[in-house]
Amino acid sequence: MPSYSFRCEEGCQYDALFSMTEVPSEMACRACGGLAKRAITAPHLSAAGGSAYGLIDSAARSAHEPAVVSSLPTAGPRRSQPVTRNPLHAKLPRP
Repeated sequence: MPSYSFRCEEGCQYDALFSMTEVPSEMACRACGGLAKRAITAPHLSAAGGSAYGLIDSAARSAHEPAVVSSLPTAGPRRSQPVTRNPLHAKLPRP
C-alpha cells in the first residue's frame, strides 16, 4: 500500500497508509485534531539498502577514477574442477 503524507495548519506532519482508491485529500490530524491536508512528496521507489547504494557508488567512482596498481595480483592456489560423468556436459565449451 502506498504511504501518503499529511500536514495540518499548525505544522504537524505524519504519514498514513491508504489504498490508491481510498486516499482522502483531507483528514483529522493525529496530533492536534485539526484539518490535515495531503502533502505532495517524493515517492519512495527504491527498495535497495545502504550496501547496494555503496556498491553502486563505488562502481561509478571506479569508472571515472580507477585505482592505480603498482604490481600484478598474486595468483592463489588453483581450485580443481569437479568431474562430471554426464555426456551432455562434454559438449560444453571448456574455459
